[in-house]
Amino acid sequence: MREIIRIGMDTSKYIFVLHGVDAAEEVVLRKKLSRKQVLEFFAKLPPTVIGMEACGASQYWARELSKLGHKVKLMAPQLVKPYVSRNKNDWRDAEGLCEAMSRPSMRFVPVKSAEQQAALMLTGIRDGLIARRTQLTNTIRGHAAEFGLIAPKGLDKIEPLLAQIAQDEMLPALARELFVVLGREYARLEGELEAIEAKILAWHRADPLGRRLAQIPSVGPIVATALVMKAPNPHAFRSGRHFAAWLGLTPKDHSTAGKTRLGKITRAGDEDLRRLLVIGATAVIQQARRGRGHHSRWLLALIKRKPPKLAAVALANKVARIAWKLMTSNESYDVARLDAAGAVAA
Repeated sequence: MREIIRIGMDTSKYIFVLHGVDAAEEVVLRKKLSRKQVLEFFAKLPPTVIGMEACGASQYWARELSKLGHKVKLMAPQLVKPYVSRNKNDWRDAEGLCEAMSRPSMRFVPVKSAEQQAALMLTGIRDGLIARRTQLTNTIRGHAAEFGLIAPKGLDKIEPLLAQIAQDEMLPALARELFVVLGREYARLEGELEAIEAKILAWHRADPLGRRLAQIPSVGPIVATALVMKAPNPHAFRSGRHFAAWLGLTPKDHSTAGKTRLGKITRAGDEDLRRLLVIGATAVIQQARRGRGHHSRWLLALIKRKPPKLAAVALANKVARIAWKLMTSNESYDVARLDAAGAVAA
């Protein structure tokens, strides 16, 4: 077999398809492996470059193949799709991966260590617990409304509602018993969420980059931790605008014939990270609209001429660019540079 310079590997739970080429770009490897055969096959193969989609379990395979001396490149599925021929199947997927990884303009996803992967679980588990808590509070409110018991908005109103239900002797005994079950589940979720957030805060305090990012207005420990864990190598982006574009915070471009047509934001990149940045920006804008805090002239002028949601996205875009600058320059956030003309009190 001629020397293989790169291999595209299409992965799944049990079947792995390989497509390899030599220096002349001629196909020298087409092979299908079972899950048990993958490491055994690559252990016998001289070190080469392997390309895979950044999908489920790809980080694990990247770490394991790297231990065998191979160089693994992970690519976002949407960037690989243009290189896959018509009549998609596993063989063409592997061929498309092999072709895509050879492109000079291709962007790659960094391989995370097992420790980084474990830390990344914190944000995912927190999001899951929050979703279940929201579902549970809606369930409690819905059942309570059927008995004429209505509580104001807010998580802090759930426990008083449960206490009111427990003391209401007009409710059927069965209903009160079931509300007790829901209350125990709510208390359990609250306890687990507090424990996870304590771990995130401890991780954040031990990370110098995260502490510097948290100095940015609208960026707290949760957002800073997500930026450190989820953002790829910031030096891979030519500017803060490219980083914001990766997050999907820049407008879609439909320009043609010299006419500029910009639409809504692209919503590309990591959805959770973009959502956290927008939520943080929304909190800052709410404070600014109420006349609280110290804000730049740019933000105050933006709030006056744009609806709150548009202003929040624009601020999130700006925060993403600032975060990129701090990540690439190792500088700390400078409040004096908040506004080029100087900051003013809201």
